[in-house]
Amino acid sequence: MAEISTEKIKEMAKAAINALEDKKAEDIRIIDISQVSVLADYFIIANGSNKNQIQALSDEVEEKLGRMGYPMKQKEGYTNANWVLLDFGDIIIHIFDKENRLFYDLERIWRDGKTLNRDEF
Repeated sequence: MAEISTEKIKEMAKAAINALEDKKAEDIRIIDISQVSVLADYFIIANGSNKNQIQALSDEVEEKLGRMGYPMKQKEGYTNANWVLLDFGDIIIHIFDKENRLFYDLERIWRDGKTLNRDEF
């Protein structure tokens, strides 16, 4: 499998963020984990207000990135929609309901990563 350039990874992350914003995701956070993990370069974390919105956020990200030629490697949690994980390899998107986001607190767990502003893309 070919290595994806840093610019392509940022393009993918930006598209995912735009998709989340288009469907009114709440509290979008971007964490650069490239220096602390081999899992991915970026975690994008957001939450929705209910199951339908969380599924719509997931669908929008999957559709936009798919149209750009970035296939999803794995999706988990879609049916229950309290924590949906979308794995695109170099970026992993976590979409939570508010309760589970507070409970799992990925921002704290991954605090060794660098939190980025939207403008850094």
